[in-house]
Amino acid sequence: MERAEVVVAGAGCLGASAAYRLAQAGVDVLLLDRGEPGAGSTIKAAGGVRAQFSDEVNIALAARSLAQFGRFEAELGQAIDLHTVGYLFLLSTGQDVADFERAVERQNALGVPSRMLSVEEAVALSPYVVGDGLLAAAFHAGDGHCDPASVVAGYLRAARALGARVRTGTPVTGMQRVGERVTAVETAEGPVACDGVVVAAGAWSRGVGAHAGVDLPVTPLRRQILVTEQVPGKVRGAPMTIDHATSFYFHDEGDALLVGMSDPEEEPGFDVRRHDRWLPRLAAAIERRTPALAGVGIRTGWAGLYEMTPDHNGLVGRSGNVVYATGFSGHGFLMAPAVGEVVRDLWLRQDAVVDVSTLAADRDFGAAPVVERHIV
Repeated sequence: MERAEVVVAGAGCLGASAAYRLAQAGVDVLLLDRGEPGAGSTIKAAGGVRAQFSDEVNIALAARSLAQFGRFEAELGQAIDLHTVGYLFLLSTGQDVADFERAVERQNALGVPSRMLSVEEAVALSPYVVGDGLLAAAFHAGDGHCDPASVVAGYLRAARALGARVRTGTPVTGMQRVGERVTAVETAEGPVACDGVVVAAGAWSRGVGAHAGVDLPVTPLRRQILVTEQVPGKVRGAPMTIDHATSFYFHDEGDALLVGMSDPEEEPGFDVRRHDRWLPRLAAAIERRTPALAGVGIRTGWAGLYEMTPDHNGLVGRSGNVVYATGFSGHGFLMAPAVGEVVRDLWLRQDAVVDVSTLAADRDFGAAPVVERHIV
């Protein structure tokens, strides 16, 4: 029987980061994925990287990851098309302003120099925006966006160079257990004996976790992204801009803009076909907040999956010889660098670089941690 010390299930950003960090620590790693690396959700992400969150654990994970994205090319030899243009949250209700003011205080206390802005300052930073109905904004200049596919490629190449094996087109079909311990991972190519498993399968993590006897409350939810046609007189270098009340967001994409927004009518499921039901709401949000973009056509678009949890926080922890890292509700990509380190530390049973004890999968979802409000 083939053998690995640790089998990592999922070759998206989280699995790739974990495999790299484990291999770097001298662990014998086999990384499996049902498709191509990152194809599940990662390469369909908008690519935003930011440290602006409301929960302290999320701030710590995101800030540590943001710093690593800044060093990525120098340390791993992979360009990731990083644009440090900042994240700008536009706020139009008194409750949102109060929530973001508290979050900025928390971020500042943890070393993230975010700040509140006036409407006039926000409009000056993001020239497509009109300030009608806005009360304030929040901004961190160190945030930005990069290319998710390049990040996965960089981690996988580095992991392979350290001895990790990567096998695509190989779904996990089951697991063999003795008591509560996983002893082997089953695949169509045969079982792989192991000392333990890392579950980092994104929207598919609940099923993989069930094979390992671990309940991971992850629900898949479709999200769609569009890329516009060329924007006439395009303003380059504008921040990633989010109208928090509607969730409409956009950032530079070459001569165009990448645009997205949540759909409150979306039903959970694995369907990633594109549909047009959400477009009237998107058009109304664009007309209200960025009317200069209302006449710009659509060049292309796609759909991907968020892996949602009840409180919109990730699931990170260890149960027996199973480590899990999933459920980030749309923000696994941007937290992947730090989460990979945490997975390594959990496997090695050493103090984690960030204390993620509040993210355990068996937590009380009605009480702790607090629901993450900075979700896009």
